[in-house]
Amino acid sequence: MNNFIAHILVVDDDDGIRSLVKQYLNEKNFLVTTSNSAENAAEKVAIIKFDLIVLDIMMTGKSGLDFIRENKKEINTPIILLTAKGETSDRVEGLEIGADDYLSKPFEPKELTLRIKNILNKTKKSNQTRIIQFGNIKIDLNKLLILKSEKEFKINNTEKIILDKMINEPGKTFSREEIGKLIEIDKERSVDVIITRLRKKIEVDPKNPKYLQTLRGVGYVLWIE
Repeated sequence: MNNFIAHILVVDDDDGIRSLVKQYLNEKNFLVTTSNSAENAAEKVAIIKFDLIVLDIMMTGKSGLDFIRENKKEINTPIILLTAKGETSDRVEGLEIGADDYLSKPFEPKELTLRIKNILNKTKKSNQTRIIQFGNIKIDLNKLLILKSEKEFKINNTEKIILDKMINEPGKTFSREEIGKLIEIDKERSVDVIITRLRKKIEVDPKNPKYLQTLRGVGYVLWIE
């Protein structure tokens, strides 16, 4: 295991895609486990800690979105969704419920590999003990937790990257484009979705945010008391 860069779980009901992705990632020095269904993937994540999951949305039986809903609370593993071109609403929903990135089919294996490396590198860079407390909010970036009024909320690696950057520069306004580059997402709508998700975990009243605010036409800013 020490000879591999990371352990990747590839979940897709298409035998050809699973085989292609596994072969390519193996050649790039990744250890790869595959699953042909969300149900089988759930069994594997229950006993194996993966570094990243590549997850198809549309599968026979439970979908990739079903898998995230049922398992994301128990795992902190980064997830890259594989989506068909027309599945815009599914991509947005995937980001809302915890996915870190997405790639539309058909895709180049090289692009998938680059996205995997980017997420893993950012996870390593931000993987430091950091506990921040303001108001009735406590953010533990190491444990990927937000504690709000004695309630506990999990955060994923994409949310962690954004919070880590904003916490280090409180009061600085970040444009959607800046945040998008930070997390390797080029859709402004997707950035808005992630910020909205974060607000629900941080703010007492997400529709009238006190800490994670919008500067209309400019971007987002985190105010820490």
